[in-house]
Amino acid sequence: MNKPFILVVEDDKPIRKLITTTLETQGYKYHTAETGEASILEAVSKQPDLMILDLGLPDMDGVDIIKKLRAWSNMPIIVVSARSEDRDKIDALDAGADDYLTKPFSVEELLARLRVSLRRIRYDSDKLLKDASNFINGNLKIDYAAGCVWIGEEEIHLTPSEYKLLCLLAKHVGKVLTHNFILHEIWGSHSYDIPALRVFMATLRKKIEKTSSQPKFIQTHIGVGYRMLQVGDDG
Repeated sequence: MNKPFILVVEDDKPIRKLITTTLETQGYKYHTAETGEASILEAVSKQPDLMILDLGLPDMDGVDIIKKLRAWSNMPIIVVSARSEDRDKIDALDAGADDYLTKPFSVEELLARLRVSLRRIRYDSDKLLKDASNFINGNLKIDYAAGCVWIGEEEIHLTPSEYKLLCLLAKHVGKVLTHNFILHEIWGSHSYDIPALRVFMATLRKKIEKTSSQPKFIQTHIGVGYRMLQVGDDG
């Protein structure tokens, strides 16, 4: 099995060395870039499976790089940045980043985030081979043709808004969706505010999660948004 190829975009030499050494210990193939312009050229020429991206590059803001890449690529992008404000995270995720890790970070967490994104690549590839009318995640099943949702053998009755929310999260499984993205995708505008979204999400969770304190399917990213977690076959 071929190891995924990762592009590391980082201009800080010690951080770049830490990331590449970590990748080496896990057997990942990688290439590096130190500027925004170089990162785009490398993404075009080498077609990496995933990008680890710093936002504070000398020639270009990382959010602009994400926007340029999203014009033609669905490659997972994990941001690793010293910017810790919610606004910075939201801007990066809204631009199309898949995940956001704040410096300083542990190598264990970086590898965990990496595994999540790579699972999504495999999941998306496998999903193309399956019946497009169904979504299956652990014991959760969405039958798009019938508009039905099942947890195991039990059919779950959702309101139209709850069903739309669940389908949107399923479509982007493994990816953090910001509040603004969800509001726009579900209602076409921000006519519903974030507190209202939280209410809809709470009622959805009550119906599909065993315990709200230990969610299996829907993860909250406080101040940012929500993520549908990828659950194993035995989940």
